[in-house]
Amino acid sequence: MSVTAAGLLQLALVIIVLGALYVPLGDYMARVYDSDRHLRGERLLYRIGRIDPRRQQSWVGYALAVLGFSLISFVFVYVLQRIQGILPWSDGKSGVSPSMAFNTAISFVTNTNWQSYSPEVVMSNLTQMLGLAVQNFLSAAVGMAVAIALVRGIANRRGTGQIGNFWVDLVRGTVRILLPLSIIVAIILLTQGAVQSLRTGFDFTTLDGQRAHSMLGPFASQEAIKELGTNGGGTLSANSAHPFSNPTPLSDVVEILALLVIPVCLTRTYGTMVGDRRQGHTLLGVMATIWAAMLTVVWIFESRTSGVASNAAGAMMEGKEQRFGIPASALWAVSTTGTSTGAVNSAHDSFSAAGGGALLWNMLLGEVAPGGVGAGLYSILVMAVITVFVGGLLVGRSPEFMGKKVAQHEITLAALYVLVMPALVLSGTAISVILGSTTGFQGTSGDPGTPGSIHGFSEVLYAYASAANNNGSAFGGLSVTSDWFQTSLGLAMLLGRFLPIIFVLALAGRLGMQRPRSRDGAVGDRVVAAGGPVEPTSTVGGGASTLTAARSETFTAPAQSDASTVPTHGPMFAVLLLGTILLVAGLTFFPAIALGPIAEALL
Repeated sequence: MSVTAAGLLQLALVIIVLGALYVPLGDYMARVYDSDRHLRGERLLYRIGRIDPRRQQSWVGYALAVLGFSLISFVFVYVLQRIQGILPWSDGKSGVSPSMAFNTAISFVTNTNWQSYSPEVVMSNLTQMLGLAVQNFLSAAVGMAVAIALVRGIANRRGTGQIGNFWVDLVRGTVRILLPLSIIVAIILLTQGAVQSLRTGFDFTTLDGQRAHSMLGPFASQEAIKELGTNGGGTLSANSAHPFSNPTPLSDVVEILALLVIPVCLTRTYGTMVGDRRQGHTLLGVMATIWAAMLTVVWIFESRTSGVASNAAGAMMEGKEQRFGIPASALWAVSTTGTSTGAVNSAHDSFSAAGGGALLWNMLLGEVAPGGVGAGLYSILVMAVITVFVGGLLVGRSPEFMGKKVAQHEITLAALYVLVMPALVLSGTAISVILGSTTGFQGTSGDPGTPGSIHGFSEVLYAYASAANNNGSAFGGLSVTSDWFQTSLGLAMLLGRFLPIIFVLALAGRLGMQRPRSRDGAVGDRVVAAGGPVEPTSTVGGGASTLTAARSETFTAPAQSDASTVPTHGPMFAVLLLGTILLVAGLTFFPAIALGPIAEALL
């Protein structure tokens, strides 16, 4: 079988499996976050944490819970790294330096998993499992919780402004979704030969008689959650190209499916929870269009030849995993940069100028195709709010989203959300390239105006795009171990994660305080029937509320297709949404892209 045929077969398998899982998994996640039942283990956790699972939170309470939990997580992971050398199972590894521990703790708490170190050299198995792998679950669950909070704000029919309970959403996302799926994926990887060991390594003799040491660890289990949670941080420097973590073409397909499945199926969850599945189908269509277009571009450019080495190999094979070839490398690269995962099965720095530029552009679009776990859904929903506002102004219709007006406060929050990432990327890149010491950390830098210097600029731009978008992948030619890069990239990850979350939760609160207009123009206040969100009923005492099981009334969706509003489903809105995403990213980043990948590709 040819490489192209194998790649097409892998692509077909990914699409078929995603299609088969879309409805059952999407609806299951809606039931998880909508259910008024608590598992026995969950109730135990609530008692230990002194949490009232019936208590609802406003957006302020929800945001404070997110920030407080993330702060505690950061301190725990930071301290664990610093005292690593005196803990058991350290395998002779000393404590991590302060700047690297700071950067790594932020990286894993923000779901970025940016790694400025060689994992098998720096981190012990205890740190990997107790600190980093735990955050792979929890940071992903935080992103899903924030997305569900925004969905509840959109779906809230009573104008209470309450968007759920963060602690309940965190526990359910971890226990009912991420943990079971991780076990399934880990078992499949084990059947393919992935390593799962509690040993730290073993010694062996090479063919020339030299003694050597190989790293061992719980790779299969950590590989599963790093993909499912769109985390990306590897336990080995080669990441998902290492045969201990990704041994066969089938395991490669399984891992690609793992990093795509939850973000894709969350669009079904959204449609189910708001009572109109056409909404989710429209978002999915936009995501699929961007993903397919980027895959086509990268596949074509990496299959072309440019230079002696690529002509001899028949394609741009430098930095590619030889077992998988160009198609599988392109499929993984586009999926990982479109989902804020950061895991790689090939070296992005070795892609062609056009192919690497496309991967960079994929992140600069805001990672909405399909985006990270939770983050992709709330990102594209914010863009949908902006699309409704702009589209309504263009055609003279009332800017409403799911029957709720998009007025000054709502569009301000959406605009602030959109501005965070560009501000971090462009300012971080500009300051770094101005610093005289930056060129010393660029492995492919050269004299000004040469292709090397242009690619060096692309490396810096890619680093800040990856950090601010909480992706975690990198152009490997850039060394980021200096205090400047450790600190500035850490701040980019921190602000790039939590400022957008605050704006999203504030938007959820604003939308949740509105009572939507029904089809006849009246204000609707009905709750959703079985399968939709359970609306809170306010009680006295500090704004708390108790979930009700009122599911007997029939939900009437707000007006979406009358002459006064822009419909938020269907091909027309999909085109408007796609155009808005491309326009915002194009106007913001085209000059920087022109100075980097475009200039390099034209030379």
